[in-house]
Amino acid sequence: MTYSPTAGRMLTRYSIPTTATIPWAPLAGRILLCTIFILSGISKFIDWQNTAQYMASKSLPLIPVLLPLAGVVEIAGGLAIVLGARARLAALMLFLYLIPTTFIFHNFWAYAGLEHMNQMHHFLKNLAIMGGLALLVGLGPGDASWDAKNEPRP
Repeated sequence: MTYSPTAGRMLTRYSIPTTATIPWAPLAGRILLCTIFILSGISKFIDWQNTAQYMASKSLPLIPVLLPLAGVVEIAGGLAIVLGARARLAALMLFLYLIPTTFIFHNFWAYAGLEHMNQMHHFLKNLAIMGGLALLVGLGPGDASWDAKNEPRP
């Protein structure tokens, strides 16, 4: 590609879409980001026995306490983010929740072959989700949210 003195000026003609021009984008992002938490939390209660067995296979203590706590954190955090109600706090809570969850349940370094690759993909998926949560903590939930409608205006 060769240098062109007008190439930089072309970008000024077009504005890059932002939440001001696409107000529903943050809502769509919040729904897509949190569907996994809501469904995972519900499945913990629906498939209690298998989830408890899986947690036991990872040598987790206090399963009767941790299992319902995990389900509630995932459902409540996911719904709070989708609704945009205290979304930054909910995103931070889920971000912190994912740190031990990712290392305990997706320890790809302990596996070989296909299971190594599978667990590494899940590990990286969780890192990507954590990235989305970090963006939400930093930027907030956007205008189509409970937080935006109820924050004090100057």
